[in-house]
Amino acid sequence: MDTSKETSQRKISYRQKNPTKCPACGFEHYKEEMLTGSGRLIAGKLTDELRRLYEKNEKWGVIYPLAYFLQVCPHCLYAAYPKDFLDITPEEIEKIQRTTQARIASIKKFFGDLDFRKDRDLTLGAASYLLAVDCYSFRRKNLAPTFKKAVCSIRAAWLFSDLAKQYPNKPYDKISDFFYQKAYEYYQEVLELVQTGKEPVEAAGHLGPDIDKNWGYEGILYMVAILTMKVGAREPNLAKRIENFEKTKRFLSRLFGSGKSSKTKPSALLDMTRDLYDKMNQMLGEWTGGNQSQQAEMLEK
Repeated sequence: MDTSKETSQRKISYRQKNPTKCPACGFEHYKEEMLTGSGRLIAGKLTDELRRLYEKNEKWGVIYPLAYFLQVCPHCLYAAYPKDFLDITPEEIEKIQRTTQARIASIKKFFGDLDFRKDRDLTLGAASYLLAVDCYSFRRKNLAPTFKKAVCSIRAAWLFSDLAKQYPNKPYDKISDFFYQKAYEYYQEVLELVQTGKEPVEAAGHLGPDIDKNWGYEGILYMVAILTMKVGAREPNLAKRIENFEKTKRFLSRLFGSGKSSKTKPSALLDMTRDLYDKMNQMLGEWTGGNQSQQAEMLEK
C-alpha cells in the first residue's frame, strides 16, 4: 500500500517556500497555510456568537480553520496576524523581547511542551490566540490592536471551549471563561473606539468575529450585545448589570429597529438580534420584576 500517496491526499496545509525571519529574535521559520479546496471544509450552522461550525469530513477529518490564521515564531512565541508580523517598530520589538520568557512560561503552564514548527491542530490554534492577545497589548494604535485583541479573545474562547470537550480533566474550560470575559471587555472598548476614532477601523481588517464573513460594524454591535447577555449577566452589582443591559438594548433597537434586511443587515443577523432582544427583555423583567414587553415593540414592526 502506498502510504505516502494516502498521506498527501489527506494533506490539509502546506509550508511557504520562503522562510520568515522573526523580527523579534531572528529565528527563521516557514509559515503554514491551510488548504481549502477538494471539499476539505463542510460548513455547518452559524452559532448565536456568529461562529461558523464545520462538520467532520470523512476524508479529511476534523479541521479547525481558525487555527491557521496567526503567525507564531516557534522560538520566542511572538504572534501576530501575517500582515502585522513584520510591520513592527523597534520600540515594539523591545517590549516583545522583554516578555519572551513570560510567554514561554505561560504556554508551558497551560500546555506543557508545544512546538509551533509542527502542523497546526486545535491545541496550537488555541495557544496562538492566547499569544496574540498578549502580543497585541504592545502594538501601536495605528494597527488597531484593541480590535484585534477582541477578535482574538473570542476565537480563543471558542477554541479553548473545544479543547475542554476533548480534555475534560484539564482547566481549558476556565481559560475559555477567561477569554469570554476578555472578549466582553475588549468589545466594549472597540465600540467606544469606533465612535471616537482613536484606532483606525480600516486597520482592523476583517472584523469577524469568524473568518467566513465580515459582519462589519453591525457585527461589532451584535457581539457587544451577545457578550453582554452571556458575560455581563454575571455582574454582581444588580444596578450596574441592568444599566449595561439597557444600554445594549438601545444599540440593538437603533440599528435593527426597522426590521428590514439589507446587505449590511442580513436576515440571519436580524433574526438572531430579535431573539437576543427578547431574551434580554426577559432577563431584565426577572431582575426588575417589571414588564419589558413594551420595549420590544421597535423590533416587532
